[in-house]
Amino acid sequence: MFKINDVVKKDQVVATKLVYKGKLINVRIDEIILKNGTKYSREIVEHPGAVTVLAFLNNDTVLMVRQYRRAADKVLLELPAGTLNNNETPEECALRELEEETGYRAHKIEKLGSFYLAPGYSTEKIHAFFASELEEKKQKLEIDEDIKVEKVRIKDLLVMINDGKIEDAKTLASLFLFLNRGNLVKD
Repeated sequence: MFKINDVVKKDQVVATKLVYKGKLINVRIDEIILKNGTKYSREIVEHPGAVTVLAFLNNDTVLMVRQYRRAADKVLLELPAGTLNNNETPEECALRELEEETGYRAHKIEKLGSFYLAPGYSTEKIHAFFASELEEKKQKLEIDEDIKVEKVRIKDLLVMINDGKIEDAKTLASLFLFLNRGNLVKD
Protein backbone atom coordinates (compact mmCIF):
# COMPACT_ATOMS: atom_id res chain seq x y z
CA MET A 1 0.00 0.00 0.00
CA PHE A 2 1.23 3.50 -0.86
CA LYS A 3 2.16 5.65 2.14
CA ILE A 4 2.68 9.38 1.63
CA ASN A 5 5.58 9.48 4.13
CA ASP A 6 7.47 7.02 1.94
CA VAL A 7 7.63 9.68 -0.79
CA VAL A 8 7.42 13.04 0.96
CA LYS A 9 9.59 13.80 3.95
CA LYS A 10 8.79 16.33 6.62
CA ASP A 11 10.75 19.60 6.50
CA GLN A 12 13.41 20.14 9.15
CA VAL A 13 12.52 23.27 11.12
CA VAL A 14 15.67 24.84 12.57
CA ALA A 15 14.14 28.00 14.08
CA THR A 16 10.73 29.51 14.79
CA LYS A 17 9.98 33.15 15.53
CA LEU A 18 6.62 34.49 16.71
CA VAL A 19 6.05 37.75 14.80
CA TYR A 20 2.45 38.51 15.78
CA LYS A 21 0.32 37.45 18.75
CA GLY A 22 -3.36 38.25 18.36
CA LYS A 23 -6.67 37.58 20.04
CA LEU A 24 -7.67 34.90 17.51
CA ILE A 25 -4.49 34.03 15.60
CA ASN A 26 -0.73 34.12 15.91
CA VAL A 27 1.76 34.37 13.05
CA ARG A 28 5.16 32.70 13.16
CA ILE A 29 8.03 32.35 10.72
CA ASP A 30 9.66 28.93 10.50
CA GLU A 31 13.21 28.67 9.15
CA ILE A 32 13.53 25.38 7.29
CA ILE A 33 16.32 23.30 5.75
CA LEU A 34 15.52 20.79 3.02
CA LYS A 35 17.34 17.47 2.53
CA ASN A 36 19.41 19.06 -0.24
CA GLY A 37 20.55 21.85 2.10
CA THR A 38 18.30 24.57 0.70
CA LYS A 39 17.12 27.02 3.33
CA TYR A 40 13.84 28.89 3.22
CA SER A 41 11.32 30.47 5.54
CA ARG A 42 7.59 29.84 5.79
CA GLU A 43 4.97 32.13 7.33
CA ILE A 44 2.46 30.14 9.39
CA VAL A 45 -0.85 31.37 10.78
CA GLU A 46 -1.58 29.57 14.06
CA HIS A 47 -5.31 29.09 14.64
CA PRO A 48 -7.01 27.14 17.47
CA GLY A 49 -9.36 25.31 15.11
CA ALA A 50 -13.02 25.69 14.30
CA VAL A 51 -16.28 23.90 13.65
CA THR A 52 -19.05 24.08 11.10
CA VAL A 53 -22.54 22.61 11.32
CA LEU A 54 -24.81 21.22 8.62
CA ALA A 55 -28.08 21.57 10.57
CA PHE A 56 -31.26 20.04 9.16
CA LEU A 57 -34.65 21.51 10.04
CA ASN A 58 -36.29 18.62 8.20
CA ASN A 59 -35.29 16.05 5.57
CA ASP A 60 -34.56 18.61 2.85
CA THR A 61 -33.93 21.99 4.52
CA VAL A 62 -30.78 23.24 6.24
CA LEU A 63 -29.97 26.34 8.26
CA MET A 64 -27.47 28.72 6.71
CA VAL A 65 -26.16 32.13 7.72
CA ARG A 66 -25.59 35.17 5.58
CA GLN A 67 -23.00 37.61 6.85
CA TYR A 68 -20.44 40.14 5.71
CA ARG A 69 -16.90 38.77 5.76
CA ARG A 70 -14.28 41.49 6.04
CA ALA A 71 -11.39 39.46 4.56
CA ALA A 72 -13.45 38.57 1.46
CA ASP A 73 -15.05 42.04 1.46
CA LYS A 74 -18.44 40.58 0.62
CA VAL A 75 -21.55 39.00 2.08
CA LEU A 76 -21.36 35.21 2.00
CA LEU A 77 -23.95 32.48 2.50
CA GLU A 78 -22.41 29.72 4.57
CA LEU A 79 -23.03 27.08 7.19
CA PRO A 80 -22.97 28.22 10.83
CA ALA A 81 -19.44 28.00 12.20
CA GLY A 82 -17.12 29.26 14.88
CA THR A 83 -13.77 29.05 16.60
CA LEU A 84 -12.97 26.60 19.37
CA ASN A 85 -12.61 28.11 22.84
CA ASN A 86 -9.96 26.92 25.31
CA ASN A 87 -10.73 23.44 26.71
CA GLU A 88 -13.83 23.12 24.51
CA THR A 89 -14.39 19.96 22.48
CA PRO A 90 -15.36 20.34 18.83
CA GLU A 91 -18.81 18.87 19.60
CA GLU A 92 -19.40 21.38 22.42
CA CYS A 93 -18.30 24.20 20.11
CA ALA A 94 -20.60 23.01 17.33
CA LEU A 95 -23.63 22.95 19.64
CA ARG A 96 -22.75 26.37 21.08
CA GLU A 97 -22.10 28.04 17.72
CA LEU A 98 -25.26 26.61 16.16
CA GLU A 99 -27.41 28.08 18.91
CA GLU A 100 -25.52 31.39 19.05
CA GLU A 101 -25.65 32.01 15.29
CA THR A 102 -29.02 30.52 14.34
CA GLY A 103 -31.07 30.39 17.52
CA TYR A 104 -31.55 26.62 17.18
CA ARG A 105 -30.42 23.94 19.62
CA ALA A 106 -29.60 20.48 18.23
CA HIS A 107 -30.65 17.40 20.16
CA LYS A 108 -28.74 15.11 17.83
CA ILE A 109 -25.25 15.77 16.48
CA GLU A 110 -22.80 13.59 14.57
CA LYS A 111 -19.30 14.30 13.31
CA LEU A 112 -18.92 14.21 9.54
CA GLY A 113 -15.14 14.66 9.45
CA SER A 114 -12.31 17.17 9.75
CA PHE A 115 -10.19 19.05 7.26
CA TYR A 116 -7.55 21.77 7.06
CA LEU A 117 -8.81 25.02 5.63
CA ALA A 118 -5.55 26.29 4.08
CA PRO A 119 -2.65 23.97 5.03
CA GLY A 120 -0.15 25.88 2.92
CA TYR A 121 -0.03 28.66 5.50
CA SER A 122 -2.44 27.92 8.35
CA THR A 123 -2.84 25.36 11.15
CA GLU A 124 -6.63 25.85 11.18
CA LYS A 125 -8.47 22.53 11.23
CA ILE A 126 -12.24 22.54 10.86
CA HIS A 127 -14.46 19.86 12.38
CA ALA A 128 -17.70 19.37 10.43
CA PHE A 129 -20.90 18.16 12.08
CA PHE A 130 -24.36 17.05 11.02
CA ALA A 131 -27.12 18.23 13.38
CA SER A 132 -30.80 17.35 13.55
CA GLU A 133 -33.77 17.29 15.92
CA LEU A 134 -33.56 21.07 16.20
CA GLU A 135 -35.40 23.12 18.79
CA GLU A 136 -35.91 26.81 18.15
CA LYS A 137 -34.48 29.04 20.88
CA LYS A 138 -33.00 32.52 20.48
CA GLN A 139 -29.92 33.81 18.65
CA LYS A 140 -27.06 34.86 20.94
CA LEU A 141 -24.90 36.88 18.58
CA GLU A 142 -21.55 38.29 19.63
CA ILE A 143 -21.13 42.07 19.58
CA ASP A 144 -19.41 42.06 16.16
CA GLU A 145 -21.85 39.65 14.46
CA ASP A 146 -24.62 40.71 12.09
CA ILE A 147 -26.02 37.39 10.89
CA LYS A 148 -29.17 36.66 8.94
CA VAL A 149 -30.43 33.07 9.22
CA GLU A 150 -31.74 31.47 6.04
CA LYS A 151 -33.54 28.18 5.51
CA VAL A 152 -32.31 26.58 2.29
CA ARG A 153 -33.48 23.39 0.61
CA ILE A 154 -30.58 21.05 -0.11
CA LYS A 155 -31.45 20.80 -3.81
CA ASP A 156 -31.43 24.63 -4.03
CA LEU A 157 -28.08 24.69 -2.23
CA LEU A 158 -26.66 22.32 -4.84
CA VAL A 159 -27.89 24.63 -7.61
CA MET A 160 -26.29 27.63 -5.85
CA ILE A 161 -23.01 25.73 -5.63
CA ASN A 162 -23.12 24.88 -9.34
CA ASP A 163 -23.92 28.52 -10.13
CA GLY A 164 -20.90 29.74 -8.10
CA LYS A 165 -23.08 31.44 -5.46
CA ILE A 166 -21.57 29.47 -2.57
CA GLU A 167 -17.91 30.46 -2.22
CA ASP A 168 -17.24 29.30 1.34
CA ALA A 169 -14.87 26.32 1.49
CA LYS A 170 -16.14 24.90 4.78
CA THR A 171 -19.69 24.84 3.42
CA LEU A 172 -18.59 23.06 0.25
CA ALA A 173 -16.43 20.52 2.09
CA SER A 174 -19.05 19.80 4.75
CA LEU A 175 -21.77 19.19 2.19
CA PHE A 176 -19.42 16.88 0.29
CA LEU A 177 -18.69 14.91 3.49
CA PHE A 178 -22.42 14.60 4.14
CA LEU A 179 -23.27 13.48 0.60
CA ASN A 180 -20.26 11.14 0.50
CA ARG A 181 -21.77 9.14 3.37
CA GLY A 182 -24.57 8.08 1.08
CA ASN A 183 -26.96 10.86 2.04
CA LEU A 184 -28.16 11.40 -1.50
CA VAL A 185 -30.49 14.28 -2.27
CA LYS A 186 -33.90 13.32 -3.63
CA ASP A 187 -36.13 15.65 -5.67
